[in-house]
Amino acid sequence: MSTVNTPSATNSTSPASSPSPGAPAPRSPGRLTSLGPVGLVLAGGISVQFGGALAVTLMPRAGALGVVTLRLVAAAVVLLIVCRPRLRGHSRADWGTVIVFGITMGAMNGLFYEAVDRIPLGPAVTLEVLGPLALSVLASRRALNALWAGLALAGVFLLGGGGFGNLDPIGVAFALGAGAMWAAYIVFSARTGRRFPQADGLALAMAVAALLFLPLGIAEAGTRLLNPTTIALGSAVALLSSVLPYTLELLALRRLPASTFAILMSLEPAIAATAGFLILGQSLHPAEAAAIALVIAASIGAVRTQMGRGKAALPAEGQ
Repeated sequence: MSTVNTPSATNSTSPASSPSPGAPAPRSPGRLTSLGPVGLVLAGGISVQFGGALAVTLMPRAGALGVVTLRLVAAAVVLLIVCRPRLRGHSRADWGTVIVFGITMGAMNGLFYEAVDRIPLGPAVTLEVLGPLALSVLASRRALNALWAGLALAGVFLLGGGGFGNLDPIGVAFALGAGAMWAAYIVFSARTGRRFPQADGLALAMAVAALLFLPLGIAEAGTRLLNPTTIALGSAVALLSSVLPYTLELLALRRLPASTFAILMSLEPAIAATAGFLILGQSLHPAEAAAIALVIAASIGAVRTQMGRGKAALPAEGQ
C-alpha cells in the first residue's frame, strides 16, 4: 500500500507497495511529500510557531477564545474549499475518529491560547511540548529513544529557566493541558490519516473544532470578530498555525512513527524562541541557546536512530 494513500496501521514505508486492485486512485499531494517526513515536520513547526507569535499580537483585539475561533473557522473554510472531502462512503469508526480528532484540535488550541494569555510564549511552548515528549517515551519500544527524549526534556526545562515557580499557576495548568491534547492530537492525526485520503480527514476535523469553538468566541469577542483587520490577521494565523502545519504533519505521520514524531516536536521551543525574537522582539540568553542546542541534538539523534532502524529493516522487507 502506498504511503500517499491511506496507510496501514503499521506505518509501512516500503516504496514497492501499491494500492490494491480496484481501489480508487489516490490524489497526489504534489511536491509536499518530496520534503520527506522529517522535512514536513520541521516545515510545519516553523509555520506554527511564527503563526503563534502573530496570534499573540492579535489577542488584544479579540481575546484568547476569539483568536482561537478565528483561527479554526478560517482554517476550516480553507480546507473544506481546497479538499472538498467526500461525506459518503465512510464507516461509523471513520466518523468517530475524525470527530475525536476535531475535539482534540479544538481543545489543544483553546488551552494553549488561554495559557499564552497568562504566561509568556516561550514557557508556554516549553510546557506544552512535555506532552509529546511523554508520548515518545510511552510509544517507543527502543531504550535509545527514551535517552533522546530525556535529553530533549533537559533542554526543555533549561529553556524554561530551570523552573516555572514564578508563573501564573492557571497559565501553567492550561499549558500542561495543551501538551496532553497535543499528544492526543499526534495519535488521532495518525489514525485519521490512515482512514481518509489526503487531508480530507483534517478538513472534516477542523470543521468539527470550528463548530465547537464558534459559540465560545462569539461570547468572548462579540462583534470584534467582524472587524476587517481582525479577520485578516486571524486568517493569516489560521494559514500559518493550522492549515499548513496540520497538513504537513498529517502527511508526515503516514511515514513516521509517533514516537519519532513526538521527539521532533521538542524543536518547537527553539523555533518559538526564534519567532519570538523576530516578531515579538524577545532576545535569547546563553541558557536559552544551550537549551536549543540540547533539543536539536536530541532531535537529530532521534532522526538518526529512526533512519538506522529503517535501513536495518530493508533486507527483511525484500525477502
